[in-house]
Amino acid sequence: MSPFRYRILVVDDDEGIATMARSILESQGYEVHCAVDGFDGLTKLKKSLPDVIISDLEMPHMSGFEFLSIVRKRFPRIPTIAISGAFSGRDIPESVLADAFFEKGKLSPKELFHEIINLLEELPARPCIARRDKPAVWIPVRNANYIAVTCPSCLRTFPVTAPLSVGAHTVECDACASAVSFDITEEFPAASTASQ
Repeated sequence: MSPFRYRILVVDDDEGIATMARSILESQGYEVHCAVDGFDGLTKLKKSLPDVIISDLEMPHMSGFEFLSIVRKRFPRIPTIAISGAFSGRDIPESVLADAFFEKGKLSPKELFHEIINLLEELPARPCIARRDKPAVWIPVRNANYIAVTCPSCLRTFPVTAPLSVGAHTVECDACASAVSFDITEEFPAASTASQ
């Protein structure tokens, strides 16, 4: 391994699999971050960008299908590996935007390490998406850790880390990079609505 610690983001709602993946990857010198679903994965991407993403496909709240499509659009130069027990073989399932695929339960650490090294050596050459500027319309969902903002440009919903103060806010859409503006009308976390 190189003395430089590559960062890997593992996105899987199965805590046992995520813990095992972290242990195996850290044993090879990688820095590993874990997320429990696509929303959590997008939140982790806001904090620090990984060198490789490994994502399950079947997850609650935001599936790996949607998460990987957002990653491909927003971060086209980050290589991705999809894993799932719902598909067999090594071919990337149709409609999955990933650079490699592994079947859960049949994935050997040696094969995974080999694929990661290949992806790090041959980073994909995909274009970045141009940014646009449009305001938000509404905020439909919230919980203790984030609020979900819907982008009027691409109609995708994405998480914004909470708490947020009362007043105007502007964030970048995770899916299309548009500037999304919204107002918090009451103190968080009291039940409230937000307006444009």
